[in-house]
Amino acid sequence: MTRSTKTNMPILDTAALTSSAGQALYDRARKIIPGGTQLFSKRPELFLPDLWPVYYAKANGIEVWDLDQNHFLDFASVGIGTCVFGASDPEIDAAVASAIQAGSMSTLNNPDEVELAELLVELHPWSDLVRFARTGGEAMTVAARVVRAATGRDKIAFCGYHGWGDWYLAANLSSAENLDAHLLAGLQPTGVPSALQGSAIPFRYNNIESLREIVSQSGQSLAGIVMEPYGVAGEPDLSFLKEVREIADACGAVLVFDEVTSGWRMNTGGVHMRLGIEPDVAVFAKCISNGYPMAAIIGRHEVMDAAQNSFISSAYWTERIGPAAALATIRKHRRENVGEYLIHVGGVLQAGWETAAADNGLSLKYFGMPPQRGFIFNHDKPDVLTTLFTQEMLKRGFLATPRVFATTKHQDREIALYFDAVGEVFAIIAKAIADGDPQSWLDGRVKHSHFERLN
Repeated sequence: MTRSTKTNMPILDTAALTSSAGQALYDRARKIIPGGTQLFSKRPELFLPDLWPVYYAKANGIEVWDLDQNHFLDFASVGIGTCVFGASDPEIDAAVASAIQAGSMSTLNNPDEVELAELLVELHPWSDLVRFARTGGEAMTVAARVVRAATGRDKIAFCGYHGWGDWYLAANLSSAENLDAHLLAGLQPTGVPSALQGSAIPFRYNNIESLREIVSQSGQSLAGIVMEPYGVAGEPDLSFLKEVREIADACGAVLVFDEVTSGWRMNTGGVHMRLGIEPDVAVFAKCISNGYPMAAIIGRHEVMDAAQNSFISSAYWTERIGPAAALATIRKHRRENVGEYLIHVGGVLQAGWETAAADNGLSLKYFGMPPQRGFIFNHDKPDVLTTLFTQEMLKRGFLATPRVFATTKHQDREIALYFDAVGEVFAIIAKAIADGDPQSWLDGRVKHSHFERLN
């Protein structure tokens, strides 16, 4: 290994990355696990094909050790956006350990779920009732079932990414491109019943006319309007969100805010509280419990009470670890005013990217809310440059993509080390562009940018 002159961190060579224990294990995984990983967003092909470490041996804060004991700082998703306190937070882990010692499962119900439900209603006074799940995708499926049960209607208008459920992927039964701007290009609704065609209809963020058109055609059969109040599509237009609320009221549809990703990032609770728009239902997961499986569906009595008329039930929704982790996470989150710090980190990151880009003659576009800010290279081959960025940052000891999910463990020292490396890597990218063939600077293949089979 050689060393970076600025960061004094080891630079991994290509041979070490290609022959890593993680790559060897991934070769085994692809033979026995369809798709290679359980979560599409963790596929190594999305980052650095044939070179990404793939598996971790240990994670603490934003420090990650791979199976070869290489040490990295995580300036990527930090557990796909779940860990706002970083991995293995001592206070939250202690609450989980107590839950385990008390018994994580029993014939009886755990009392933490009642305490957690009361806390969520306290934080969101517009809500009355709470149901729990353990993942964002299943929680959104519960929400879709509930709004249909409450209204007796079938159709759902949606905007944003809402998981893997049939109710959502049904959008691509009408057109194979309906989800391109919301999720991923190339998604085939294989296995989704054809009878669901026309039941999920997309509209565009900050474009009220696209929703009005749906309502004009399907208003009286619209069960719900499901959307991310603040996603990656752009800064929220409050007049747009207010009119969405008015349209839902006028046509009798349930307004559902999917806060699986946005919740607990800019404030303690849902980001809709900062925006001043109240939904009828809100859904939380990811950082509500800092890396432990937990999800919540909260809502108004007249909507959520319909859950009693539909069979919605699962054994592991009654285990104790998730609620214990969520209670500890929420209490610490509120006590330390974490949202403001995450916003601060996002601002620091964008300012650093702007400086490094200007220093090296690069042009960037920015996206996402401040605590999960990202950039796109203004270039005719952005995926090539993104792959080169990830490749060179990995060699310098960083799990890095052009989108960073901020945590409380992204402190001044780590951010300084990160930008020392970014400066070096942006200089390499500038040279690759000047060379006229940036793809030749890659040690492997270009990252995937859409859904596709691996084998």
